[in-house]
Amino acid sequence: MIKPKKTLKQRNIKDRFMVSLLVLSTVVVLVPLLIIIAYVIINGVSALNWEFFTEELGSPSRAMQGRPTGLIHTMIGTAVVDFLALIISIPVGLGAGIMLSEYPDHKLNPYLRIINDTLNGMPAILKGLLAFALIVKPMGTFSGLSGGFALAFVMIPIIARSTESALMSIPWTIREAGLAIGLPRWRVVMSTIVPAAKTGLVTGFLIAFARAAGEAAPLMFTSFGNNYFPRHWTGMIFGPVDTLPQRLYSLAISPYKEWHAMGWAAGIVLLFFVIAIFFTARLLTRKKVY
Repeated sequence: MIKPKKTLKQRNIKDRFMVSLLVLSTVVVLVPLLIIIAYVIINGVSALNWEFFTEELGSPSRAMQGRPTGLIHTMIGTAVVDFLALIISIPVGLGAGIMLSEYPDHKLNPYLRIINDTLNGMPAILKGLLAFALIVKPMGTFSGLSGGFALAFVMIPIIARSTESALMSIPWTIREAGLAIGLPRWRVVMSTIVPAAKTGLVTGFLIAFARAAGEAAPLMFTSFGNNYFPRHWTGMIFGPVDTLPQRLYSLAISPYKEWHAMGWAAGIVLLFFVIAIFFTARLLTRKKVY
């Protein structure tokens, strides 16, 4: 006996039910996020003033006396450390992604996947200890460079995976066309495949950058922190440097009420910094309609 087909009304009811579930799921995700954003802004907006973006943190006595304090050195230090990490991680992560995507049968790939998965699942604080052992101990000092290495360990597995996915999305016929005209494999990859996947690659870089930008634990063992600008610009790289995630933590546990407000304000800056990165990634991946 043939079952009767569903009526149009039944299909509409089912469609509306599924759409309602999707809307409900979206609300469940968005509401906690909006609550967190609102809570951070409400608690930190009072500390956002001109001095916050132009002054150094200074000593506790300045805050107790009501003198203007700010985190300009922290914001610049965050940019320096994060971009150092990006510069270090892009060549390594890009190379690993190309290896996994373009040479799938290479005998090193199983070990490369294990290393990448292990690094991706490793707690961030252990990556800070790794950078401490490799950079801080030999140099004999905390530095922005060691902080960049610590965050690079956070970025590398993300970049490697996103690179592999972006390159695998390019049709194999493009590779075959390049090989057919006599180009070596590496030339096909670097001249044809990588440029064709640039949107996905840039998106992966920005996501890795935003992911590492909020890490505080690795920086406690590496960049360490500083209440002032270094005396020379090289101090941002080869000396202790302040960063927003680490400074937010130290301000949150301080005994001064004024510093608590500055910690919330630092959270606002860090929050909108990460949102700006993800928004940029979204713009880069948006398809143009002609």
